[in-house]
Amino acid sequence: MDALFVNSSLSRLKLKFSPQFPPTFSHQPFICLKKLGNKNNLSVFATLQNQQQQAVEAAEDEEPVLFEDYDEDETYGEVNKIIGSRAIERGKGMEYLIEWKDEHAPTWVPSDYIAKDVVAEYETPWWNAAKKADESALRELLETDDDRDVDAVDEDGRTALLFVSGLGSEPCVKLLAEAGADVDYRDRNGGLTALHMAAGYVKPGVAKLLIDLGADPEVEDYRGQTPLSLARMILNQTPKGNPMQFARRLGLENVVRILEDAIFEYATVEEILEKRGKGENVEYLVKWKDGEDNEWVKAWLISEDLVRDFEAGLEYAVADCILEKREGEDGKGEYLVKWTDIEEATWEPEENVDPLLIEDFEKSQQNVRLDAFTS
Repeated sequence: MDALFVNSSLSRLKLKFSPQFPPTFSHQPFICLKKLGNKNNLSVFATLQNQQQQAVEAAEDEEPVLFEDYDEDETYGEVNKIIGSRAIERGKGMEYLIEWKDEHAPTWVPSDYIAKDVVAEYETPWWNAAKKADESALRELLETDDDRDVDAVDEDGRTALLFVSGLGSEPCVKLLAEAGADVDYRDRNGGLTALHMAAGYVKPGVAKLLIDLGADPEVEDYRGQTPLSLARMILNQTPKGNPMQFARRLGLENVVRILEDAIFEYATVEEILEKRGKGENVEYLVKWKDGEDNEWVKAWLISEDLVRDFEAGLEYAVADCILEKREGEDGKGEYLVKWTDIEEATWEPEENVDPLLIEDFEKSQQNVRLDAFTS
């Protein structure tokens, strides 16, 4: 009977817990699509533009935000300066705490009611620092006593954390997070988080740091994509075998690995029982070695070797130990394997036997020979 042990290396990723790409590139001077060197990414770009446009149209249908702290009918004096800022809920805009030159107490005023040059004087240094990932400039601004909102948003509803994550600046990410930045904030247009930016712009170091800082790797953007699914999509669209794309693929693989480690834990498959679905939706019903309930699992989460053997119709059994070794007809080693769920031991070629079992068997044989020699 042909049989195959369940190799401990043939494992897949199992859920550990369960609870857009970048905003419009034309508004981001810190990145350029052409620099990616991959025409396939144009389709990603077009899809995301469409996604963002839909989100904007949906936002326009919502009721306007009311500001209780500012009275349009009241007469205010001349603005002295902005002494604080806060983002409106869901990144819809900004309010600023205005210090007046007359007797009025400081007042929170929506940005639309403040002269653009006044807002620019306050905001330009912040966004310049964010878009250049200038840690020292960001730190200096955060340390000034002006009650600045670290989650301030630009006109597209993006925070500084999203920019520095896309740029791959670990020091800036850490600085902003320690200052209280929301690591799971989603931008208004695409629902992108800092982890989406790190995944999309291939910044594995930032992805790992964000995970360590508590970012949720399973937050979905407005298209339902997680940072992991986004990274995998881009990896699949990045050509293989192209020296120009080698570093990019390596970086994407690192991002995928980091996100998988944050979401999944490894478990050993004892046997694949069934298959269903087509294309990207293929799933396999797996039996776990640890005895947990059988589960339908996406194909990409299972060892390629295990899937290939299932598709080839190989039969699986669980090896207990090796009893003997002999030389086969082709001159290669064969092992007599005792199975946990099959009564009769069978001779198996070396490639069908767990390397760890072979190692244990060889050590036991060395000990037997050593004992015989010493006696």
